[in-house]
Amino acid sequence: MKQLDFEHGTVTGNILGAAVPMLVAQILNLLYNIVDRIYIARIPKVGTAALGAVGLCFPLIVIITAFSNLYGSGGAPLFSIHRGKKETQAANDIMNTSFSMLCLTGVILMVVGMLLIRPILILFGASEEALAYWQVFDRTTGEEIKNWSFDSEAETVTITGAEPWHSYTVNFLAVRLWEEISMYNHITNDWGDKEHLMAVDPRYPETQAHMIEWMTEWCEKNPDTTVVRFTSMFYNFAWFWKDDKNCRDAFSDWGSYAMTTTPLALKEFEKKYGYAMTSEDFVNAGLYTSTHNVPSKKYRAWMDFINEFVVSFGKKLIDIVHSYGKKAYVFYDDSWIGVEPYSKRFKEFGFDGLIKCVFNGFEARLCAGVDGVTHELRFHPYLFPTGLTGEPTFAPGGNPKLDASRYWVNVRRALLRKPVDRIGLGGYLHLVEPFPDFCDYIAQVADEFRLLKSFNASCEPYTLPGKVAVLTAWGSLRSWICSGHLHEHPEVDLTNLLDAISGLPFDVQFMSFDDVLANGIPEDVKVIINAGVANSAWSGGDYWKEAGVIEALTAFVHNGGGLLGVNDPSAVWANGSFFQLAPVFGIDKDLGTKKCIGKYVNPVTEGTFAMEDTPNIGESMVENPGVYCKSANVSVLAANGKTPLITLNQFGAGKAMYLSSFRVSKESTRFLMRALLTLLGKEDKVRDYICDNLYTECAYYEEIDKLVVINNSGDTQKTVIKTAKGDVTVELAPFATKIL
Repeated sequence: MKQLDFEHGTVTGNILGAAVPMLVAQILNLLYNIVDRIYIARIPKVGTAALGAVGLCFPLIVIITAFSNLYGSGGAPLFSIHRGKKETQAANDIMNTSFSMLCLTGVILMVVGMLLIRPILILFGASEEALAYWQVFDRTTGEEIKNWSFDSEAETVTITGAEPWHSYTVNFLAVRLWEEISMYNHITNDWGDKEHLMAVDPRYPETQAHMIEWMTEWCEKNPDTTVVRFTSMFYNFAWFWKDDKNCRDAFSDWGSYAMTTTPLALKEFEKKYGYAMTSEDFVNAGLYTSTHNVPSKKYRAWMDFINEFVVSFGKKLIDIVHSYGKKAYVFYDDSWIGVEPYSKRFKEFGFDGLIKCVFNGFEARLCAGVDGVTHELRFHPYLFPTGLTGEPTFAPGGNPKLDASRYWVNVRRALLRKPVDRIGLGGYLHLVEPFPDFCDYIAQVADEFRLLKSFNASCEPYTLPGKVAVLTAWGSLRSWICSGHLHEHPEVDLTNLLDAISGLPFDVQFMSFDDVLANGIPEDVKVIINAGVANSAWSGGDYWKEAGVIEALTAFVHNGGGLLGVNDPSAVWANGSFFQLAPVFGIDKDLGTKKCIGKYVNPVTEGTFAMEDTPNIGESMVENPGVYCKSANVSVLAANGKTPLITLNQFGAGKAMYLSSFRVSKESTRFLMRALLTLLGKEDKVRDYICDNLYTECAYYEEIDKLVVINNSGDTQKTVIKTAKGDVTVELAPFATKIL
C-alpha cells in the first residue's frame, strides 16, 4: 500500500492523494443517506411522517454516538499506548473503565430517554400536537394505559402488557378532510365536480387575516347587496359518517362542540384556565359530548371558551359588514356552535337578524323568542330535490304541496303564540317550475302569514295564568331545542313536549339545575316540567344527587306548585330510590333490586279532568318497565296491566303528575293542555278562549278584539269557543284559518 509522505513528491499530488479517497468515502456516505430517505419517503401513507421521524431522531443518534466516541475513541489510543509499553494491567484497567462507562452511560441514556422522551423530541423539533392528545384506555377497568406504541406503517397501536379479554380504545386528534356542509350538498344536491371544501381553524392569525381581507374585498365588490347572511360562524355541527349503509351516521349532533378541538385552541385554553383538556374530555368513552348528556363543568368551560372566541372574532366580521352599510344575518341551522341565540353573549355579535329553518312549532318558537334581532323563518320543504331522509320532494314522485301543508300546520299554531317578522324559502328556485300547485299554496301561506303578523304586531294573544318552566341541565341556553330536529330524534320526550306546548296558551320559560341551586325557583313559576330518560341532560342525571335540588323541588310542590314528570323524572340511583322525588310523585322505578318487595297496584281512576277529551291517550304511550306506585293514595289515570302510564299525586298543597312517555299528536297536545291546567289548579279555565274540538286551536287578541281559529286536520271541523261575549261556533274547512 502506497504511503503518503509530504517529504517526497509534490505538495499538490500529496493533497490530492489524501483528499480523493476521503471525498469518495463522504460521497458514498451521503448517497447512503439519500437512498435511505428516498426509500422512506415512498412508503405508502406514512412516508412523509416517517421521513420526518428519521430527521427528528438524528440528533439522538448523534448524542449516543458522541458518548460512544468519548469512551471508544478516547480509550482506544490510551489502551494501545499502554499495550505498546507492555503495561498490561494499566491497559486492562483502561479497557474495563471504558466498557463500564459505556454500559453505565447506556443505562443512564435509556432511563432519561424513557422519562423525558416527549420534551426531548419537542426540543428537537417534534410537533407537540402530534404527541400530546393520543390516549389509550382499558375500557374494562376505565384506566388510561401508558405503555403503548404506534406503528405508523401498519397503522396499529400495540399495548404492552395488555390483559386478556379486556377492551381497549385509542383516542386521537384527526383533521377533517371534507367539511360537513360541503359534504351534505355534494350528496344531497349533486354538486358534482365542485371542490370538496376543507374546514380551516379560524384561531390562527393567518386564517383570521385572510377572512378579514376576504370579507372586506367582498363588501367592496358587491355594493348593491344590502344583507349578508353568515351561514356558518367558524364551526359546524358534528357529523361523522360511515360507509356502511346500515349505519350511515356514526355520530351526529347539532349542538356538540366535538368539531372545535384544534391544537392551538387546546393550547390557548390551557393557558387561560390553568388546566388542560384531554382527548377523553371530548371522546367521553364514545359518547362524544352529545348534547343529550349532562355537561361536565370542564366541558361547560370549554363551551364558554369557544363562545368567547366566536363572539369576539365574529363581531369583527360583522362590524366590517356594517361599515359598508349592510345588514348582517345569521342562518342558525348551520351555525349552532358558539352562536346559541339564548346565550348571555349573543347580543354582542351585533346581528341584525336571525334565520331559522323550521319543521315544526318549537323551532318557530326558538326563532321568535330571540331578543334584539329580526326573526325570519326558512319554511319547509326546502327547495332541494330530496328531503333530509332521502324522500322525494321536488324529485319525481314527490308532492311538495302536501309536504308544505303539513309543515305549515305545525308552524302556524306556534306563530299564533309568538310572531316572527319574515318567512321565506331556501334552495334552488327552478325546482318549483313543474309544481304550479305548490307555488299557489305558498302564495296562500304568505297571505295567511301577513294577516297573523298584523295581529301580533298590535298585541299579544290571551295566555292562561301561571308560568310553566322546563327544567334541564342546559336551562335557557337550549331554549325550545334539544339536539337537532324532531324528525332526527323522534323518541326524545322533551322534544315532543316542546312541539306540543309551542302552540298552547301558556307562558313558558327554561331553567337549569344550576339556576335552582343558585337562585331557587322563581315566584312566578307555577308548574315545572322535567322530562327525559335517566342520566340525560333533559332528566338531569347526577344533579338529582344534589340535596339542594331535591329540597327546592319538594318544597315547591308541597307549597302549591305543580310538577310534570315524563319518562324518568328526577332519576338517578341513590339512597335506595331511583326517582329522587318518589315521595312527591308517589311512584318509583324498580331496576330489579326490589323484586322481592311488595308494591301497590292501584286501580285506574276513571273520568278525571285531564283525561276528559282523550280517555284513550294511554294507548299511545310507551310503557316504562319497573314503574310502580309507592302509596295507595296515588291516582292511576292510565296503565298497561300493572304498570302505571299516567299518575296524579296530591303532595301537600300541590300536585305531581307522571307520564311514562310523550309523543306529539293532536290528542297528546290536548291532553297536555288539560294536564297543565290540572297542575295549575285552573280547571275552570278550560273553556276560556280554548276550542272544545281538539283538532282546532285559537288565539284571542283582546286589544284588537280578534279571534283567530285554525283547523289542524285534513277534515272539516266544527268547534265551540267560550268568549267574553258568549260561546262562538266556528266551522272550518281542512287546514283552514278563520278570523272573527
